[in-house]
Amino acid sequence: MSFPKDFLWGAASAAAQVEGGWDADGKGESIWDTMVREGNHVAHGETPAVACDHYHRFREDVALMKEMGLKSYRFSISWPRVLPEGTGQVNTAGLQFYIDLCDALLEAGIQPLATLYHWDLPTALYNQGGWANPESPRWFEEYAEVVSQALGDRVYAWMTFNEPQVFVGLGHVLGIHAPFRHDDSPTLCTMTKHILLAHGRAVSVLRRNCPCALVGMAPTGDCWLPEDHTPEAEEQAYQKSVALPKNFEFSNAWWGDPIFLGRPPADAENAVGEHMYTLTEEEWASVSQKLDFYGFNCYQATAEYGPPDGYGSYAYQGSPKTAIGWNITPEVLYYSCKFWHRRYGLPVLITENGYAGLDFVMLDGHVHDPQRTDFMHRYLLQVQRAIEEGIPVLGYTYWSFTDNFEWDSGYSSRFGLVYVDYRDQKRTIKDSGYWYRDVIASNGANL
Repeated sequence: MSFPKDFLWGAASAAAQVEGGWDADGKGESIWDTMVREGNHVAHGETPAVACDHYHRFREDVALMKEMGLKSYRFSISWPRVLPEGTGQVNTAGLQFYIDLCDALLEAGIQPLATLYHWDLPTALYNQGGWANPESPRWFEEYAEVVSQALGDRVYAWMTFNEPQVFVGLGHVLGIHAPFRHDDSPTLCTMTKHILLAHGRAVSVLRRNCPCALVGMAPTGDCWLPEDHTPEAEEQAYQKSVALPKNFEFSNAWWGDPIFLGRPPADAENAVGEHMYTLTEEEWASVSQKLDFYGFNCYQATAEYGPPDGYGSYAYQGSPKTAIGWNITPEVLYYSCKFWHRRYGLPVLITENGYAGLDFVMLDGHVHDPQRTDFMHRYLLQVQRAIEEGIPVLGYTYWSFTDNFEWDSGYSSRFGLVYVDYRDQKRTIKDSGYWYRDVIASNGANL
């Protein structure tokens, strides 16, 4: 069975991870520019200052996308590249970059999928309190207005936020990502309220300025696999996947239920008590405006871990893992599609899925990465399974198009379909990229 004729076969990136040009042409600093220079936060002291130099090499990258036959490209917009201080004066050169990128994509027959926020908060706004500042929804609304007016007739689909679970959970709880903080529950609840309000305001702006575009978001979160193939086990896995865990800010429901169901999770007040945020009826109506799809980033199934010297769920001695230790659990894509469509009643878009490998250019000048090809093959078969059962899946977006700056891991993790030699920025399409090209050309019929 082939995939739907308009299936969005794509790949993804994020501005802070690929663009470089950290201060080029009037760009302001983000927290990922400023804070990686302050302390030992990133492996080897590496920074995103140059990254893949996509800012200067985007036409070369789009040509590679066309060679691979991509139907869509998901990228994010750097807030401080467009608004160096976060609000106020627009940097026309920075905005023009995204106009030119979209035009190049469309000329190549590739649909632009744009994410407004993929973690690069302007440092100027962080210094004013960031997402804890009650003005932050207004800041985000202004940013969405500027960007959507410029790109409204070019972008096929918009996502407001990428993984609030991660930029709040890792950035403000565990302190692994910028701004490398350890905030308390009252602060997290306040931030949640402001992020939800910012999402709602941005959706209103996007609907007004981009009436023909799809609008959604790209969260992540737990997805448990059934212990066996019985309906009872599947129901138990679903309930665990939508439950509110102890670390509530990491969950699907904490973010998804307000936005897609118009209410907080049923057990939210039990989790946070008196710190629970409140919204007016008007604010709830804004936050829960109907979206066109439920996007989700998914790499591995959620695991329960035993003692430190033991193995978690799905793992065993010698079990397959990626180069950063993630379990290879292909069925998670099937159950993610099934669970999130069931929960929120919308078509689903796989906005990220990928494999970190130990890739290098071999003696023959090629990058042979059979493990990534096998990973993609297994996971795509599970997407096909979901489609065959009638679940509306809009597309599959591989993470990532090129190798890039992987946050606190620096440049040591390679996820790309295209190899980047960071010494000279030479690009090499990996074997997996050519395999993906053939899958796209057959619309999945050769899986």
